[in-house]
Amino acid sequence: MSVFTFSFSYAFLVTLVVIHRITSEPTEDKQALLSFISTVRHASRIQWNSSASVCSWIGVTCDSTNSSVTYLRLPGAGLVGIIPPNTIGKLSQLRVLSLRSNGLTGEIPSDFSNLTLLRSLYLQNNRLSGEFPASVSDLTRLARLDLSNNNLSGSLPFSINNLIQLAGLLLQNNDFSGELPSINQESLVSINISNNKLNGSIPSSLSRFPASAFAGNINLCGKPLPPCNNAFFPPPSPAPSALESPPLQKSSKKLSKGAIIAIAVGSALILALLLLFLLLCLRRKRKQQRKQSPKPAPPSAAASRGIAEAGTSSSKDELTGASIDGERNKLVFFGSGIYTFDLEDLLRASAEVLGKGSVGTSYKAVLEEGTTVVVKRLKDVSVTKKEFETTLEVLGKINNENVVPLRAFYYSKDEKLLVSDFMAAGSLSALLHVSSIVCYLGSRGSGRTSLDWDHRMRIALSAAKGVAHLHLASNVVHGNIKSSNILLRDATNADAFVSDYGLNTLFTKPSTPNHRVSGYRAPEVLETRKVTFKSDVYSFGVLLLELLTGKSPNHASLGEEGIDLPRWVQSVVREEWTAEVFDAELMTYNNIEEEMVQLLQIAMACVSTVPDQRPAMQEVVKMMEEMNRVETDDGLRQSSDDPSKGSGGHTPPTETRSSPRNVTP
Repeated sequence: MSVFTFSFSYAFLVTLVVIHRITSEPTEDKQALLSFISTVRHASRIQWNSSASVCSWIGVTCDSTNSSVTYLRLPGAGLVGIIPPNTIGKLSQLRVLSLRSNGLTGEIPSDFSNLTLLRSLYLQNNRLSGEFPASVSDLTRLARLDLSNNNLSGSLPFSINNLIQLAGLLLQNNDFSGELPSINQESLVSINISNNKLNGSIPSSLSRFPASAFAGNINLCGKPLPPCNNAFFPPPSPAPSALESPPLQKSSKKLSKGAIIAIAVGSALILALLLLFLLLCLRRKRKQQRKQSPKPAPPSAAASRGIAEAGTSSSKDELTGASIDGERNKLVFFGSGIYTFDLEDLLRASAEVLGKGSVGTSYKAVLEEGTTVVVKRLKDVSVTKKEFETTLEVLGKINNENVVPLRAFYYSKDEKLLVSDFMAAGSLSALLHVSSIVCYLGSRGSGRTSLDWDHRMRIALSAAKGVAHLHLASNVVHGNIKSSNILLRDATNADAFVSDYGLNTLFTKPSTPNHRVSGYRAPEVLETRKVTFKSDVYSFGVLLLELLTGKSPNHASLGEEGIDLPRWVQSVVREEWTAEVFDAELMTYNNIEEEMVQLLQIAMACVSTVPDQRPAMQEVVKMMEEMNRVETDDGLRQSSDDPSKGSGGHTPPTETRSSPRNVTP
């Protein structure tokens, strides 16, 4: 009986502990946040109900047991005023603090030193003042610090080196002055201190970063900026003794500067003439050898010119492999074909590298008769020749207006080539993200044509139709949907074409994960390495989010650490700040907010973490076609940059809508 009583008591105590952990409320954190929000002016949408759990408040995230606040994100929340002490500084378990894009003023509180578990601190785009906060130097776990676009001043302390896990340091557009300290963290991968008042030489520990990271500091010098001028500090020279006569004879024997230059120029000319003579001799010898040999040059000799010349000499060696010499296989064309060239013509073509992807390298090849094609040189193909030909036979039969047709292929032991049409306007990725460094510095439009809403919608719909055709008509899983595989024929026509489809079956070994590719991959693909129709839908959903947000789906392009594009969008939408999701370029057009929200809802359905909850591609096409389209007379949207003109320079319609800043799907 006593054993039973003990067991019952133990079970009861365990139950009480579990209930307490589930229903616990971080009362101290709650009180600190209430003190903060009651002191700082804020937007009306931030309504924290004191009777509700703090873990349910907008912008607040708790740990799994709801016992402490771990994330506080209030970007663009209209916060105005000084951050009061003994408020946020009491959130001792905080991991991420984001108060960016508000109107906060004054100094950063000293009690921020209590946030010892903080990993990311985002205070950019405020009006904070004072010196670099000493409290921040105590946060040894900090990985990302962004204090850019404020009014901070004073010198940068050497104590920044206390942040031993720091990966990103962004301090641009402030008033920091003095010399730049030597920052030695090996973990540091990005830094930006541009547009301050720093002076002196850049420490060697920071010379590995680009010049753009230090631009706008007129008194800063040294690698990667121009070298420092030490003319003001000449080395001391001993004064000549009055008893010594000047060494006139010794000086007279030295060559003048002009003579030295003349000798150097003459030597260079002589060397150039010798090299030219040797080249002429070699050329003459080759002509004689060709006349003596009636046999045509094998494909490998032709390959040493043309495509192999694109890139470096190492790529030349790779493309002129012995397999082409030995097997003498021919190009296999699909159907009647529109091209009449052969393998030797292709290898003799002039070429340039278009890009290196997860399955191989693409070349733009211009044949002697003027035809331009794309040649993809596949890498790590692990199937047999028969399996390769069977797969390519299926892909070669695909014929759709939104799919890049496969024209021919070549297979040998060491070389596998695919030939397809050339799309002159390039990829959607280049159209969206060109000049990314310039974008980062705040002028995204430089060297880049703005992609308006109507063109984005046409690209999205035509790409969706192409993928749906692969699924329905050809029973082919694309397997590699991303913006660099969505191509456009010309700049005036926004119809998109899907490329690089159905190649996954050629690679039995799982490819090495790539952050640019993994951003598009469905969660189940990252685990199983197996692509399906539903994983294609997920990837297409990420592509739609990329079109809507203008952001690349990798971590580096997002505002905060450890979050992918779908999760970032979900967090912003959940907190009812939908307008913050959309690309700033789209916000200059009127009458499109309803369609943007509709497309956002379609994209979020596609990126559901449960595959069965994702729609089929044909359903995605139908939903996009049923979106309520409100066109202007010229088919383009009105830009708010010039109220008197539309995007195309025409007079806009009289109808206008309210700004989409507070739209919630």
